[in-house]
Amino acid sequence: MKILFIEWASFGNADIKDAFNKEGHSIICFPFSNKDARRDAEIEASLTAKLRETVPDAVFSFNYFPLISNVCKQEGLPYLSWIYDSPYVMLYSYTAINPCNAIYVFDKALCREFQTAGIRTVHYLPMAANTQRLDALGNPAPVYDISFVGSLYTESHNFYDRMETLSDYAKGYLEGLMNAQMKIQGYNFIQESLSPIMEELYQALPMDPNPDGVETREYLYAQYVINRKITGIERLRLLTAITKRHPLDLFTLDPSFTLPNLHNHGTADYYTQMPLVFKKSRINLNISLRSIKSGIPLRAFDILGSGGFLLSNYQEDFLEYFTPGEDFVCYESEADLLQKLDYYLAHEDERQAIAGNGHAKVAAAHTYRHRVRQMVDALS
Repeated sequence: MKILFIEWASFGNADIKDAFNKEGHSIICFPFSNKDARRDAEIEASLTAKLRETVPDAVFSFNYFPLISNVCKQEGLPYLSWIYDSPYVMLYSYTAINPCNAIYVFDKALCREFQTAGIRTVHYLPMAANTQRLDALGNPAPVYDISFVGSLYTESHNFYDRMETLSDYAKGYLEGLMNAQMKIQGYNFIQESLSPIMEELYQALPMDPNPDGVETREYLYAQYVINRKITGIERLRLLTAITKRHPLDLFTLDPSFTLPNLHNHGTADYYTQMPLVFKKSRINLNISLRSIKSGIPLRAFDILGSGGFLLSNYQEDFLEYFTPGEDFVCYESEADLLQKLDYYLAHEDERQAIAGNGHAKVAAAHTYRHRVRQMVDALS
């Protein structure tokens, strides 16, 4: 099969192209820079010309782009898209129902929402790892006891702190809502709870739905503002608690962040540095972004695929493919997290066995080649 690959600066480009090639498919790349545009006449014309010149069997992109879908619909070609971001507002474009689409999301609960609404173009597909590439990096000895790779949402993502004009009532309402949500794993009630203060939120930080979308204001504020703030608070709280008992190595966008007993390394390159962090860490933390309803984040697959030991918050989709205590370890609270850190730092053989089991399961059923087969087979 010939695949036109929509190429932009996404994670996984090299891995998915390698998987397509090893599965016997040929790849033609189409550079795509204006990924925020929903309509762009110049890109649409260029893509149309490329499709007619190369005559592919299907088009693929990481994440979903309405303008790509519209061109594929016009040309009568299947459009495969695999979304790894959460939240992802373009999924709510009216174009999502275009019959050319096969849109894959890594969050089963989110997929259920779309299918319950009668939208059959959205499907569930977990993320993956290229274990062959990761294994080739070797198996270096541990350097870090505990590491976390991820954003603290203290950077440009922090829209919440821009809402300076909120009333004391609205601030108190949000603080109570966020405190309640942080006590619950596995269900997020933020979006459904915002109607009493929606007008104040809008006045403090105007955000409007896109003209071609069905997303609501509640969705925008819940997913892009409040859940990110909750995640930032939660990550800071947990990292602070950890550093009171253990050294912690942090790899994050904000180089200025500091805590006692913490070593901030700054960012880690996805391909060349991050897998080595996972391999060199006795324990790798996953603290999921709160907008992910039930899905397994890409970070978790990267850790498991690298052969790293994964200690994660509860996400429902883990239980469909992995066994807690056998392939990874799940924490239920701050106290539980700290107790499990103590335990697994002191039980090296058990920790290594769990990491080995997780890696084996990813290699057996969750590589990019497995996902390519699933997407291509579904076209038949």
